[in-house]
Amino acid sequence: MSDLLYPPSAQPVVAEAMRLLKSVREAPPLTHCITNAVVTGFTANVLLAVGAAPAMVDIVGESELFAGVANGLLINLGTPTPEQRAAGLEAAAGAAASATPWVLDPVAIGALPVRTAHAQRLVEQRPTAIRGNASEILALAGMSAGGRGVDATDSPDAAADAARMLATRYGSVVAVSGPIDLITDGERVFRIANGDELLTRVTGGGCALGAVMAAFLGAARSIHLSPLTAVTAATVYYTIAAERAAARATGPGSFAVAFLDELAATTPADLDSAARIEDETTARVEMDVS
Repeated sequence: MSDLLYPPSAQPVVAEAMRLLKSVREAPPLTHCITNAVVTGFTANVLLAVGAAPAMVDIVGESELFAGVANGLLINLGTPTPEQRAAGLEAAAGAAASATPWVLDPVAIGALPVRTAHAQRLVEQRPTAIRGNASEILALAGMSAGGRGVDATDSPDAAADAARMLATRYGSVVAVSGPIDLITDGERVFRIANGDELLTRVTGGGCALGAVMAAFLGAARSIHLSPLTAVTAATVYYTIAAERAAARATGPGSFAVAFLDELAATTPADLDSAARIEDETTARVEMDVS
């Protein structure tokens, strides 16, 4: 990464991230979450702190209908009970019928057969975005057996080719979480160096990011910004808030509380002053030309 917080090539996406955060706050996107039992409350509180409106609708017979009226949808496979699997398939169909943007978070797929098969069925429905750690992204692409449960055993760089392949095959934006997040639509690649290790020590830290992406995708659609911009903006905002929270936390417990506060307090101007983002595609072209 450059010594600059972000190089000139990343200025447009930072400006769009600032605009998008402002839009989320002014017109809270209704965000439909089918997520795992371990993180439901934390995810709802994160969305409220962001400025979005959470709705945890995971009942068969309601999920498809609700996906049609929501601004954004998250389908997270952390605890994929039979009811949730059926509700997720319903919701994906409802999102497709109404053009509601949605995020697939294929938690812990690879070695675990039920969720792996379900993730493959869902990805065929062409999610707007896919968010996972490197091992999950590699497993979804069929390039590895997955990580150790919910923990990655691979780096975002190791999953870069898998992320590009998934993005190209399914028309999705793919976000690979790690010490430096990687986000691609198959052509452009952004790397984001914000964040803090404490985020990995709070249950739901990664899962809630998927919900924030869904909220930002919903807001982006209303102001005609691309899914790539929305996923990148959500990640920049979320990881900057984590850095700010970590600066005043004494451990995971105080961090979790401070993180909710910082999500609510972080402003568009904070994104401009703190974002550490690189447009890898532009940097590579500039290197080839020079």
